[in-house]
Amino acid sequence: MADRVCVGAIAGAFGVAGEVRLKSFCANPDDIASYGALYTEDGDRSFTVTISRPVKNGLAARLSGIATKEQADALRGIRLMADRARMPDLPEDEFYHADLIGLEVRDTGGALLGHVRAVQEFGAGDMLEVHGPGLKTTVLLPFTREAVPTVDIAAGRIVADPPEGLFE
Repeated sequence: MADRVCVGAIAGAFGVAGEVRLKSFCANPDDIASYGALYTEDGDRSFTVTISRPVKNGLAARLSGIATKEQADALRGIRLMADRARMPDLPEDEFYHADLIGLEVRDTGGALLGHVRAVQEFGAGDMLEVHGPGLKTTVLLPFTREAVPTVDIAAGRIVADPPEGLFE
């Protein structure tokens, strides 16, 4: 799945004519319709997206092959993936969440802290969910320049300078 990036999710039907409520994970929500065919995570189905209008908590959209409310409801919770080759290149200090998941996290002294399990957004900025040896639960590391001074995707590594006591 490394050749695809999650760009959105279907929140269910919108209305009775087969439209869906679409949550876009793109910086510009409307861009979700510009990446060509979008695939389910398992790759079994693909859809072209036509955005109808913005709605509360997302976009009303038509998906190719979906014509009824029942068909739209059956897609609730499906995450939509775009081919990475169709995604725009990012500036030097920006990353796709999919590229961060699985990276090794080491402190500034080189000690292994864990691996990135997920990237969370709670409204105040991204947090890296890190799980590692000796941790009973995952740790939420702020994804800021101060706490994460180095991200080396090619080497599969993040260097972190976490706040005091975070990994204890």
